[in-house]
Amino acid sequence: MYSGGHFTILLIALLADRFIGDPETLWRRVPHPVVWVGMLIDVFERTFNHDTYSPLVRRVLGTLTIVILILFSMVVGYWLCIGLDYASIAGFLVEIAIVAVLIAQKSLADHVAAVADGLRLGGLEGGRKAVSMIVGRDPETLDEFGVSRAAIESLAENASDGVIAPAIWYLVGGLPGLFAYKMLNTADSMIGHKSERYLCFGWAAARLDDVANWVPARLTGVLIALAAASLEGLRRGKRVLTVMWRDARLHRSPNAGWPEAAMAAAAGVALGGPRIYAGDMADEPFMNVSGGHSADAKDIDTAIIVFWRTMTVFSVIVAVVALLR
Repeated sequence: MYSGGHFTILLIALLADRFIGDPETLWRRVPHPVVWVGMLIDVFERTFNHDTYSPLVRRVLGTLTIVILILFSMVVGYWLCIGLDYASIAGFLVEIAIVAVLIAQKSLADHVAAVADGLRLGGLEGGRKAVSMIVGRDPETLDEFGVSRAAIESLAENASDGVIAPAIWYLVGGLPGLFAYKMLNTADSMIGHKSERYLCFGWAAARLDDVANWVPARLTGVLIALAAASLEGLRRGKRVLTVMWRDARLHRSPNAGWPEAAMAAAAGVALGGPRIYAGDMADEPFMNVSGGHSADAKDIDTAIIVFWRTMTVFSVIVAVVALLR
């Protein structure tokens, strides 16, 4: 593949996902690739994560599990690359389709927009039902501000985890890099929790996911600042950078705070704050505390506008690099 090939494929995939999105009819008949990945992770977890094992043994087995799964995904990606290279133009088109399927711009925006629609059409209960599809916190404890805040936070965090990070790892390592990242990120979402069951077994997956997302999370924050500057002027872009640098470390995650703090400033709302996970209260500080504390469906709409402008900025950068290379 020529030197700018990955950039060209990524650009076309970003555009295809943006304007076409996932083929829902297909995924109703055939499980999405991430579903297959989740099933494989689940097999390893049920096989090796037994509560009769000591914490040390569970940590070692969890580490071996994620290493094996990442290596397996890279081998699959490598051999698929070889096959696609032999397929010439057909292989080029198939690779575009694969990348588009594994980068979730449109589906993310659609799920978050559904929360705004739920609030408008179904009131608080409608919003709670829609937001329960995309966040782990207890929706019954959320008021309208809590529902809106959860939707915007999910949009910001997944802009990094679901779009920018897989795109970066594809540019770095082609399909093997993309597959490895999706395996790791899916494992983190399934076993990377600090619950009694997963604290030891999922330790390595959580730590490796933090490493894999370190650059993409911060890059996403910068891209959100550029998007805000293009929408509302350089002053707003500068404020987004200031708030991000000041507040990102308030988040419990070493990475999620960067895109979330940036989105908070760009959308003009306060994010973070107290919330309940699995019945436990997490009393966390607000990011962009001077922002609005009564977010609603209109603020979700604003965040989606910022998200799509962020994706535009990223796509333009990818296009410029593809042309230069």
